[in-house]
Formats: sequence, C-alpha cells, structure tokens
Amino acid sequence: MGEKYTKRIAVMAAFVFSSLVANAEVRIADVFSTNMVLQRNSDIKVWGKADPREKVWVYFNGQKQITRTDKNGKWSVMLKPMKAVSEPLEMKIIGKNEIVLKNILIGDVWVCSGQSNMQMKVSETSNAQKEISNANFSEIRLFTVPTTVSTTPLETVSNASWEICSPETVKYFSAVGYYFGRDVYKEINVPIGLIHSSWGGTCVETWTSKASITKLPNYENMGERIDNYDPEKLKAQKKESLAKAIGSFPEKERGMNEKWMIADTDRSDWKTMDLPTLWGDAGYKHLNGVVWYSLDVHLDSTDLKNDAFLHLGKIDDSDITWVNGKKVGEMKWGYDVERLYTVPKNLLKIGKNNISIRVESPGYEGGFGSKSDRMFLQLKNQNIALSGSWKYKIDKVLVKFKDSPNDVPSLLYNGMIHPIIPYGIKGVIWYQGESNTPRSKEYEITFPNMIQNWREDWQQGDFPFLFVQLANFMRPSTNPQDDNWAELRETQTKSLSVKKTGMAVAIDIGDASNIHPLNKQDVGNRLMLSALKVAYGKDIVHSGPIYKSMKIEENKAIISFDYIGSGLLTKSKHGYVNEFEMAGADKKFYWAKAKLEGDKIVLWSDNVKNPVAVRFAWSANPAELNLYNKEGLPASPFRTDDWEGITDGKSFDD
Repeated sequence: MGEKYTKRIAVMAAFVFSSLVANAEVRIADVFSTNMVLQRNSDIKVWGKADPREKVWVYFNGQKQITRTDKNGKWSVMLKPMKAVSEPLEMKIIGKNEIVLKNILIGDVWVCSGQSNMQMKVSETSNAQKEISNANFSEIRLFTVPTTVSTTPLETVSNASWEICSPETVKYFSAVGYYFGRDVYKEINVPIGLIHSSWGGTCVETWTSKASITKLPNYENMGERIDNYDPEKLKAQKKESLAKAIGSFPEKERGMNEKWMIADTDRSDWKTMDLPTLWGDAGYKHLNGVVWYSLDVHLDSTDLKNDAFLHLGKIDDSDITWVNGKKVGEMKWGYDVERLYTVPKNLLKIGKNNISIRVESPGYEGGFGSKSDRMFLQLKNQNIALSGSWKYKIDKVLVKFKDSPNDVPSLLYNGMIHPIIPYGIKGVIWYQGESNTPRSKEYEITFPNMIQNWREDWQQGDFPFLFVQLANFMRPSTNPQDDNWAELRETQTKSLSVKKTGMAVAIDIGDASNIHPLNKQDVGNRLMLSALKVAYGKDIVHSGPIYKSMKIEENKAIISFDYIGSGLLTKSKHGYVNEFEMAGADKKFYWAKAKLEGDKIVLWSDNVKNPVAVRFAWSANPAELNLYNKEGLPASPFRTDDWEGITDGKSFDD
C-alpha cells in the first residue's frame, strides 16, 4: 500500500532554502496557478514572496489589494468574498515584475486526502475507459500535491499546477476525488476545484501536525522524535535492535528444503514461544521474514472418528499449515483473516499428533494476532486448546528495512498539507483508516484530533469534513469474532459527533480479495450526498440507518435506528435480516435470527436466553449484509456493548 519516497528530506530542505534566497522577483505561492478555482463566498488569502519591504499589487475580478512584504520577504492580501463565476478571469500580481494567472474560476474547492483508496487513479477503477472518455468538464479543475515528506512544515509545492478536467488529465487523478467532484458539480452547477493530497499505506498520525499530535496521551514525547527523524539512522537502529534479539540473520530459507513440517523433525535446538502473539510482542520488534512453529497434541481413540477443524486465529501475513506432515491449509496475505482448516480424520492418530506452521511476513511485523480462545482443535465432542507454549525457529530474516512516512508522526502534514494552507476551501473528503486498524480504539481520539488540527490551522471555521467508512474486505467470517476492522468502523461512526462531519458507508461495495475495490463511483456518490446535506444544507436522505437504541423484551432485542429515511428495507423476500449477533452476560456472541418489523429490527438467538448485547456487521467483511433504508443506503455496523476490544490500549509504537 505504501510507496517509495519521491523526495528526500535533505533535498527538500535544500529546495526550501534555495527558494527563500535565490529569487528576488515577486512570487505567488505554488498552490496558485493558471486554471485554478478560488473559493466563493469567502475571504480569500493570496500570498507569496518578494524582496523584503517590497510593495506588491494584486488585481483580481475588480478588486485591487496593495501590501508590502515583511522583513522575511513574505506578503499576503485578503480578497473580499465573491460569488461563483464560470467565465475565465485573470489575476495580476505586480512587484518588480508582473505575474499573470489566467483562466481562473470561482466556485467550491475541496481537499481530497487519505491513503491508497483515495490515491487510487480513475484509470484503475471500474469502467475506467468509459469514465475517462466522458470526463470533459471544463469547470472542474484538478490539482495534485506530489508525495513529499518533511520533518518541518514546508511552504512550497514543487512541480504541480492546476489542470482542466479532461480525458487526458483525469486518468491519473484520484478516482474518489473525481467522482465526488463530478457528482457535486452536476448537483450545484458551480465550478469545482479538487486538491488531491494522499499517500497509500499511511496512518492518521503522519497527517497530523507536531503541535497537535503531541497534545495527545502517548504522544507527548513525540516532538523530539519528529525533529530528529533520520530514515537511514532509524533503519540502522531497527537492524541493531533486531540483531540483539536474534543474533545472526539467516538470509536463506531452509525449512521447506529440509522439510521442517515432518512430525519427527529434530527440534531440540528450537526455542519456545507462548502463542498467540505477534513477533514484536515476543521480543522481535522489526522482524520481517519467515518463522516456523510446531506443537504436539495428544489424542485418544475417541477423538478419531470424525474430521477435525483446526482454528488458528488471525495470522500476519501468510501461512502454510501441516498436520502430521500433510498440508491442511494455506493462505497468502491474509493478515486479518481467521484461519480455519479441515483436518481429515484419517490424518489423525492415537497419541502424538504434530501441527507445524510456516508463517511469513515480509512487510510488517508478523505472528498470531487473535486472542487465545481463537486457537483450538475442534473435535466432535470437545475442543482442545492450542494456545500456550509452542516450539519455534526463525528461518529467514529480511534485512532491507524500509523507511516510511509512518515512521514518525507529522511527516505528511508537513510535506503535503501545510504547503496548501490557507488556500480557500469549501471542505475536505477523506478516505483513510486501513493503516490504523491495529490501534482502532485510539483512532477515536487521533482522527477527530486531526480534523480539529486542520480546521484550526486553516482558520476558515469548522468547514465540512466528510469521510468514508472502511469498505468490506477479506474472507467472510464463519463465526462471530472480535475484529479490528469493525472496531475502526465504530470509531469512524463515533467521529460523527464532531460538528459538520459526514460519513459515506461503503460496507457493501468492497471486495473480499482486493483492499482497493474498483467501485469508486458509489463511494464518490455517497460522499456527494453527505456534502449536499452537511455542506450545502439540502434536505435529503444522506445516510443509511445508524444505530439509535436497544430494548430487551424477554429473550429478544429490539433495535431502533436513526436515518431510516422513508423506511427500513431488507433485501430478503421473507424479511429476515443478516449479520446480527447476540450475547448474554458471558460476553460470548452467537449468530442471531433477525426480522424487520416496521422500522425496527427484532432479533433473538436459541443460544442466548437472556440477551445483554447485540452486534451488527461486526467483521472485516459482513458479506451477507442486507439492511438498507428505502433510499438504498446501507446500515452502518454497530455494537451495543462497551466491552474491551482487541485494540484497546494499542498505540503508535505497539
């Protein structure tokens, strides 16, 4: 999901320094150019640089503003609010020289930011060729901020300018951004400017300023780390830390060739590790590579009459699993998928049975990511716990440590957000969160904090901030389980308590096998609905049903919703609703039967006599979700309990 740096910090520092001293002519900030859109009905700040104490004139749309640069050569003027204008305008900036910017429109400007699902290009989406060929919108303008990291706030945006939306320019632009902007334009019929600033695989912390992030719990001491960030030095530190834990680095894999999966393999030199655990929590922080695990399980004759089922919980990232030397399952790149493998009855035997697992994680720290109750061997009449002490051996270590904009907070705020502040905007659309799922609970703090951070720094009030709830992804769960993607979606829903926010639910338009689903048209359209409601004040149904309250009556739960529109709808001719779970005081969830009755959902479970809590669509991929309002918008996932989740207490360094 991540990408290589396009700029090195040293290069950026040199560029910024040279821009300060090399050009004495009057200059305007890089975010201003020919073909731009300026924000209507708002004071518009225009700024740039020239010689210290130089006089600067700005002429635009009948306005004339005069100012003088400060001792550092910075200047700015404030244009008075203007109505939307679709006819091309010119702006002149005059000092010792003259700058003329042409073909300027006045309308609404939206910032489009986040990680890879915002970065994904129009050319990579469904019906791309048709969408591109139809993208002739002269009143939609596009600006892309180059991917740039910096430890200090930058003021420049190199090699970027505003472009007119056309088949040629749109193909490389953010798909979500374009589809959103196109649909908004069709609804409100004023020029639209889209500023795209995103980077795949990035976390919310890197998009937050140092001043803002260091006010949060667990981040108070991050300032020094940000200031002293050196990617090469950090990689060396990671390598040194791992070397102390492991000793030498085996760089060639041996286990497959030497058949370590065979039950009677000599494991006398293998160490022991308590599972489930991730490598970092077991003392191997920064380990990427291959680790083998082995456990012997003793069975008696009564256990051998039926197939067994091997439950291993979530494994990060890939695994191959054997029982008594025979492969029973394999999965690649399923870091958030619970492993469930069938063990044929003729494979088991009386006495000792061996389970061997090869785990590979080349990009992030690997290991076993579920709670201990998710690891067990399921027999017909009993479950045998598999958590506890396993034998393990590190087979291969990848020593090419990667630098990342996620290494410390604020790197992308400094490089990709600060340079466009305070360009006049209508609001922000945001698609991000996948990279924060390991610490979903904390997102309840870090995400609203980032929203507030941007609003404070832009100094344009509480502008609308619209975001996409994570789409469905990965193999659907066969049984109710804890899930960090579900927890992240919950924190996103809670963020709606921040004023002037809106959420586009994408729980039904994802792809089980692709974290970058191709359908970005519906994402853009649902964001547009939020914009019409939140930003433009239109009286429309902009959201699917959101949980309101629960009432318990005997063995049933009755769920009420907000945002039901003209009524609830279930895509089942019998009225049954999928993806509901129920638990009693023991906190163990079971699938529940649920039925639509008027504008409420009534549910029950034969396994729960005294219900206490309900969950809905509580998994990375609730693939059978069928609850909507009649306007066709899906219900948002929720839970009614406040029990501890699997990401509670997780933070940036975990």
